[in-house]
Amino acid sequence: MEADATRLRLIALVLAVASMGLVALALLLGAGGLDAELIVVLRAPRVAAAAGVGALLALAGLAMQVLLRNPLADPYVLGTSGGAAMGALLALSLGLSLAFGAALGALLAAGALLLIARRALAASDDASARLILSGAMLAALFGAAVSLLLTITPDQRLRGAIFWLVGDLSGASGGVWCLLGAALLVLALLARQRSVDRLLIGSEAAALLGEPVRRLRLELLVAAALATALAVATAGAVGFVGLVVPQTLRLLGVQRTRWLAPLSALGGAALLIGADLLARLVAAPMELPVGAVMALIGAPVFIVLLARPRS
Repeated sequence: MEADATRLRLIALVLAVASMGLVALALLLGAGGLDAELIVVLRAPRVAAAAGVGALLALAGLAMQVLLRNPLADPYVLGTSGGAAMGALLALSLGLSLAFGAALGALLAAGALLLIARRALAASDDASARLILSGAMLAALFGAAVSLLLTITPDQRLRGAIFWLVGDLSGASGGVWCLLGAALLVLALLARQRSVDRLLIGSEAAALLGEPVRRLRLELLVAAALATALAVATAGAVGFVGLVVPQTLRLLGVQRTRWLAPLSALGGAALLIGADLLARLVAAPMELPVGAVMALIGAPVFIVLLARPRS
């Protein structure tokens, strides 16, 4: 037990140091040098947005993996990202708030999933397959809707819309709200840590231990949908964060929600800050879509982690 606690503290320390180092690099490096006004007005809000979005996506991935009892789940597997993207593009076309459209789209996706797979929230371990299939159907439906919206988007907005769908932090704002949302989600998971850990054992086992499985699954689904909506509204569709971060921590031996929740938030923030830093520097003065950079980082790292022999 003492060795496990020491390892967990070491992981937390490494993540904290890496996060602070990446924040410092992201603030200091880039076009324009060390101009104080540039750092405060442009870089600091972007770093805050990257940290908040990364933390939200990692926590949403953790919630999805608990809900489905599947380590390969991420915030996009149940169609919440597609719904948020569709709502955001529709709001953009109508001149409405992007955040409002994304939130409404994500909640619409979550509501549709609940209507389609009501029984999948019951205390049955067969529910995960029904939820995944229903989510895949909704993701395809929302993907088609996004394609249709892109075809009617004016040419002057089309490039920006596509860039945003891939994932873009160049004009991101609202990082404070993302950080606040991530902090609230961490607190919520910590408050229900025993129930979440029991749900990971199995739905039927959790029900026998007196846990309200249906309500807990509903809470996880809504929390993941809201977190994804806020992240998509801020930075567009950035993938792999929610998939890679919680699974990497589990492969490193972090299993309990008490540690997984805060470390997932910290790891997601550090990962997306690093990806955004690469997006700004690799092809400077041009900027790459952070979503594409994240995919180039996340896919190989995840393959290597899966290929590692278990100790």
